Amino acid sequence: MNGIVKADDRLKARPKINIALFGQSGVGKTTQARTLVPERTLFVDLEAGTLAISGWAGDVFDVRMFAKNIGAHPWEMTRALAVYIGGADPADRSGFYSQAVYDKVVEVFGDPRSMDKYDTVFIDSITVASRWCFSWAQTQPEAFSEKNGKPDTRGAYGLLGREMVRWLTHLQHSTKSIVVVGILDRVEDDLKRVSYSPQIEGGKTGREINGIFDQVMTIDYLYDDLGKPVVTADGKKQRCIYCTQDNKFNFPAKDRSGRLDSIEPPDIAYLMNKIHNGPRLDEKIITTIQTPTVSNDQ
Repeated sequence: MNGIVKADDRLKARPKINIALFGQSGVGKTTQARTLVPERTLFVDLEAGTLAISGWAGDVFDVRMFAKNIGAHPWEMTRALAVYIGGADPADRSGFYSQAVYDKVVEVFGDPRSMDKYDTVFIDSITVASRWCFSWAQTQPEAFSEKNGKPDTRGAYGLLGREMVRWLTHLQHSTKSIVVVGILDRVEDDLKRVSYSPQIEGGKTGREINGIFDQVMTIDYLYDDLGKPVVTADGKKQRCIYCTQDNKFNFPAKDRSGRLDSIEPPDIAYLMNKIHNGPRLDEKIITTIQTPTVSNDQ
């Protein structure tokens, strides 16, 4: 039957990996692009901050500049790029991710076969994407009251949430590995309790990010038992990536592959290779359990 992927073919295939990587400002999120193979990676720049990858030989797509050159809103260009990367959504007959829109996007971006050279798309950052999306949402009809025409903040935030989740979901269904980075906020309440959450406009996207991405990670520093940062021989704080929910800081993290340790080296390329080729850490030896004999007297 057409559409069925046979087990042998599925096991031989090299699956793509979708990663949402968060971290506080300056911890080295963008620098993670340097670990990826330049010739096979497209860096999507929303931050206008490629200084962190200066000298890296990969291709860069400057969304703001491209949008300015054709007179489009940066969010419209960000969304169009997702359509270009992910192709048309067969479930979308008349919306922005439909075949008709995809055909128009191809006219703007050019032959989609130019994307064949890339295995991975690195997007910096979801934080900026959400800001652009919100500024765009505030100009849409949903952001104004039907009764008096005044701005409707709830309508704008509702549209923001739907747009962002739709955008990320479409990228997640791309045939390429997607790495999206974003700023992590540290919040301390009146009782001095600390929590961490992605810096994304509105609440909907942050709540649903774990359901969209296979891998959610936080890059931060490695701490000793006293809570002090571990310092390397050259006097620098040692960074690491927290990969599973059981980390003691309650950083955003999730590992659907079952192949990553709770704390891993700060190297996205290494982690992607481990997800592809490493053993599953959650597999357990299954022991034979004998079925109790049922007596005829019972």
